[in-house]
Amino acid sequence: MTGATGYIGGRLVPQLLDAGYAVRCLARTPVKLRDHPWADRVEIAAGDVLDREAVGAALRDVEVAYYLVHALGSGSGFEHTDRRAARIFAEQARIAGVRRIVYLGGLTPQGVPTGELSPHLRSRAEVGEILLASGVPTTVLRAAVILGSGSASFEMLRYLTERLPAMVTPSWVRTRLQPIGIRDVLRYLVGSAAMPPEVNRAFDIGGTGVVTYRDMMRRYAEVAGLPRRVIVPVPVLTPRLSSHWVGLVTPVPAGVARPLAESLRHEVVCHEHDIARYVPDPPGGPLDVDSALRLALQRVRDAEVTTRWSSASVPGAPSDPLPTDPDWAGGSLYTDVREARVDASPAGLWRVIEGVGGEHGWYSFPLAWAVRGWLDRLVGGVGLRRGRRDAQRLRVGDSLDFWRVEEIERGRLLRLRAEMRLPGPAWLEMCAGTDAEGRTRYRQRAVFQPHGLFGHLYWWSVSPFHAVVFGGMARNIARAAARADGAGDASGGGAGDGSPAPAGTGRSPKGGRAV
Repeated sequence: MTGATGYIGGRLVPQLLDAGYAVRCLARTPVKLRDHPWADRVEIAAGDVLDREAVGAALRDVEVAYYLVHALGSGSGFEHTDRRAARIFAEQARIAGVRRIVYLGGLTPQGVPTGELSPHLRSRAEVGEILLASGVPTTVLRAAVILGSGSASFEMLRYLTERLPAMVTPSWVRTRLQPIGIRDVLRYLVGSAAMPPEVNRAFDIGGTGVVTYRDMMRRYAEVAGLPRRVIVPVPVLTPRLSSHWVGLVTPVPAGVARPLAESLRHEVVCHEHDIARYVPDPPGGPLDVDSALRLALQRVRDAEVTTRWSSASVPGAPSDPLPTDPDWAGGSLYTDVREARVDASPAGLWRVIEGVGGEHGWYSFPLAWAVRGWLDRLVGGVGLRRGRRDAQRLRVGDSLDFWRVEEIERGRLLRLRAEMRLPGPAWLEMCAGTDAEGRTRYRQRAVFQPHGLFGHLYWWSVSPFHAVVFGGMARNIARAAARADGAGDASGGGAGDGSPAPAGTGRSPKGGRAV
């Protein structure tokens, strides 16, 4: 399994395990898988899909290989990366004697020359062709818009519809498409592992019904109990302009919204349903649009979103853990350290720490945080609106507003890495502990490593506000912990007793078939 840290892969792994397969995950950053509930049931191999040796080692003794990685972006650079990674994977799968490759790509419009496709769709199609020509029997599943709690397509649809009762929209809202629910996507992916060896082809997969994006917005409004939306399409908003519009209105940044918007320029509907020969439809058939929207919305309302689009890398933002203290030696480093005594237990303090962001906010100067988020969106960053995957618990790799969880030692340390646009990498650490007299102490450290002269100027320009923002944050977190602990309130989430969660063994279960 490649892409296990992403939206689809993170949901597919437990379903494969439940189907009786032994699963090995190839992850560039294995620590991102550590806190998944299924982490101790899989074998984890460290490596990048661009590393031929790592891919070859990960594919050894594997029967079915899932290829679920993409390089989101625009221009020739990301297409070259996709092409190179797919060729390495195809070559190493053939050498390892893999029985089947399964790939999830994009549904491409018929009759449209390859050169007229969006770079996003063109690259997906090319990756599928490379894998089909690998010499290993390959299943390519081609889907249009995937509707599921936490998917980029669903989040874009949800926020556009909820926030804008009346809107001027790009012309692509009139394009016909065939959405599919995440439940059906996962069912097809699991079923593809058992396809007979003579099958080497692509399959169109979609839900029941063909709609326009405007229809989907109106259907979402109906399912969500919102008044009917007024939607006026205009031809002047290009995919580039509309991606910035989407980036300002929704949590989906322009770098992700643009390939989604570009993919909607052409009609994307299924022209066959041959997949049913090998993966039979469930009773009643695949989900229709209303059912898929209703299920996704219910998951959001019940706070049962297991993976989100932001679990994967975001264009323009760092995605992997960066060096920790010892490796910073020798370079310029600015820090802001705050400490506070807390009239609460360490466990009570930890619940507040793990609950930061999202609906709970950042405990100081909300306007300053909001303005920083809007400025970030204006320059193409992720902004402050990504929120949290789970209202109570965090895990390594989670996005948290415009931060990402780089490390978490449950009950003691939360380290966040900044993903807003900055002239240098930045971190924010929050720690719960005790002093020499056994009293609870909160320690907070902001770290910035400037890049060039602008990086130094940036730090000194914002440092006068640190006493208000970071100082207020430390004081308010301490007060919130004292209030919550005194009232026996568990708001803010956490481990309850503040104890670390058990680490996975990294070993796959005995027996079963290898994936």
